[in-house]
Amino acid sequence: MGRHLDDGTEQFEKLISSEEDAKKFLITNCFGGRKTFCPRCRENKLYVLNGNRYRCASCKYTFQDFSGRWINNGGLSYTEWIRLIRLFADDNTAHSISQDLEISYNAAYKAVSSLRFSILAQAIDAVQLLGPETGLHKHLKNRKLTGVPSKTGSGPIPVFGVLEKNGWVFIDLMQNITAESVFHFNHNFHLKLVRHGSIIHTDRYQKYNALILCGDDSLPLDYIRKYPDVTPEIERSGGEFWGFARDRFKRYKGISPHRFPLYLKELEFRFNNRNKNIFDILVSYVCKLVPDVD
Repeated sequence: MGRHLDDGTEQFEKLISSEEDAKKFLITNCFGGRKTFCPRCRENKLYVLNGNRYRCASCKYTFQDFSGRWINNGGLSYTEWIRLIRLFADDNTAHSISQDLEISYNAAYKAVSSLRFSILAQAIDAVQLLGPETGLHKHLKNRKLTGVPSKTGSGPIPVFGVLEKNGWVFIDLMQNITAESVFHFNHNFHLKLVRHGSIIHTDRYQKYNALILCGDDSLPLDYIRKYPDVTPEIERSGGEFWGFARDRFKRYKGISPHRFPLYLKELEFRFNNRNKNIFDILVSYVCKLVPDVD
């Protein structure tokens, strides 16, 4: 198990004032008190090298404490990571985090992206979400975030089903339903739609409270007026989650279809843990190994 703390206590203040303590805290969350092991083959027989590096006795891989983990993206110091995770847990944007930490927006954005990927990677449908149906696998190479992949035409526009039940929400990547299908359902079967910027949200569909997607210029977004008369009806059918998500979507600027799953799964996570302090959970997630999607 990882080491936990209440991020409002003296212990937190101590962590953010000591690089050594912050590093120990993060390492404990990486290895859970176990002996350091190779992130490639999980062997724990290692040779210690200069520069805080190890070499695996089995596969000969040379690595450091955080190699192959989400936290190995962003280039932040250990205390900056602790502070950033707390700010993210408190629902701050990358822009405000960059200002609070006095770091560049790009550094904050990359670290926040690592957190979002780490949340998505813990979802029960993570393998599917990190596959070609979303295109997110293109952001990962050798267990490192590579940024936005070069554009080669319009990428996939995934459609998600929102299912809310007993105070929980489940966001499912829909099989065999495309963005074009949603427009077809609207035009031919009168499935009501509402548009918030590039985000399209429907009325009830089969067992789901709604279908939701993020469009781009390849879709006839102008076909849907913003905030049409049916908005109240659709938003009621969307349940508690839609109100929770809608207010947060307004704060996210320029969401693209290929990054939309990250935001959606983050909101699923936040909603399902809305009565918890999520700091410890986020620390444990960002310290986990990045899955191999190459």
